[in-house]
Amino acid sequence: MRLRGGGSAVPGRVALAISPDFLRAAVEGLPLGVVFVSGSNGKSTTTHFLTTMLRAHGLKVFTNSSGGNLPQGIASSMLPDVGPDGRLRADIAVLEVDEAFGPQLLEHLRPRGVLLLNVQVDQLNRFYDPTRVAGFLEVIARACHDFAVLNADDDSLRGLGERLAQPVTWFGVNDDVARTAPNGLSNFESASGAPALVDDEFRTVQVTGLGDRRTHLRMGGVTEEVALPARGLHYAVDAAGAVATAMQILGSDFRAATVRDALAVTKTVYGRGEVLVHRGQELEIVMMKNPPSLQMNLDALDGTPERVLVAVDEGTPDPSWIFGSDLSKLRRVDLVSGTKAWQIAARLEYGGIHVERVEPNTSAAVDAFLQLPAPSNGRKLLIVNYEEMMAIRRRLGASGLEGKVNS
Repeated sequence: MRLRGGGSAVPGRVALAISPDFLRAAVEGLPLGVVFVSGSNGKSTTTHFLTTMLRAHGLKVFTNSSGGNLPQGIASSMLPDVGPDGRLRADIAVLEVDEAFGPQLLEHLRPRGVLLLNVQVDQLNRFYDPTRVAGFLEVIARACHDFAVLNADDDSLRGLGERLAQPVTWFGVNDDVARTAPNGLSNFESASGAPALVDDEFRTVQVTGLGDRRTHLRMGGVTEEVALPARGLHYAVDAAGAVATAMQILGSDFRAATVRDALAVTKTVYGRGEVLVHRGQELEIVMMKNPPSLQMNLDALDGTPERVLVAVDEGTPDPSWIFGSDLSKLRRVDLVSGTKAWQIAARLEYGGIHVERVEPNTSAAVDAFLQLPAPSNGRKLLIVNYEEMMAIRRRLGASGLEGKVNS
């Protein structure tokens, strides 16, 4: 089971049963400690960015493979990298943590710092209200005594920054770039009144320009044009948060040029803006995890896609939130699939978006989509929820197991 490592909670369950203090002992000797990354959207991408940057600076970084964010999942991820003495062989652990489960991990992992990305409308069947998510994130931040890195353009996080005792590092987007987003940054607007804005001069990292898979980042007193693995303002914001956290961790060892070079070779995270090539066809996967993620991905599209498949299943228990989304970037959809296919098709038709075919069986829908002629411009686009993304990747011959490589 130790050799099996990530991808299953079973080895971690056994490890914690044998040694309840396994996690705490494993991270105790890390020279640079543990850093959490959390928020409604962008956790996986930002953790990937930050890990890549730190490794480019020469650090040995552990990150939780398979996105495991419960104690047993993180323990499973650690097993291949823990020596006979029970200590993790790394300089630092950068861990993506779920908003609700993060507070439960504090006593096990004792993070020294945290990066909080945003508070957005997400999984209302689970969280009920974004203010509850903000409360979870505050518990995490208060436990991280060394530093907190917060999004200056998020109402909830600006308010949190005023209540923290530890040093706060801000990142964000300048006004000119923010105005290019048709539907804004999609962060939850606090009904109780937003705290005062964080002036540009107090933002350690700022997005100052945005192009096609490129962005300009002001890092302290240096501005670099850096590549992004996928298009969209949300990727630029994730990169800014990662850079601000890397600056906090590395201190005087931070090099803007090293960050630029690291991002130039960084690939997309599994299923998030990922481009797969199948029998000579390029297929771009866009996830609709929640309203903000769908909206930001649609807003980032270059024009109107010609070939589109939409697939949603029971992983999205109530898809009615899509009625509040701006779908104007879409004109027609070739196929709608998954167990929620008819609900999604109804929303599209009500929005004046023609649906060519409804095929609830995902395998059949993907096969039919692959047989359609290639678009005259761009790639075939798949807009899917998480569970359908996993199934479709397997159907296309890609790995069905999400994982992050430790080295």
